[in-house]
Amino acid sequence: VRTVSLAEIKDAVEALPPDQLAELVSFICSRENAAWDQQIDADFGENGRLRPLLDEVREDLRAGRLDDLP
Repeated sequence: VRTVSLAEIKDAVEALPPDQLAELVSFICSRENAAWDQQIDADFGENGRLRPLLDEVREDLRAGRLDDLP
């Protein structure tokens, strides 16, 4: 497997026709969204670093301590 430099990738992207560029953008966005979803799941999961905050918000909701946004 040959390693491709970032400069080579950028040059290749510049040479793509619009339909292939759109496909590449969609692919990259999908990867980014999946990574974001995984991070959210990890942060708010059972032992996630933000789980205590989520539990607090849920308790506030149950107790009626939150106001609706205007």
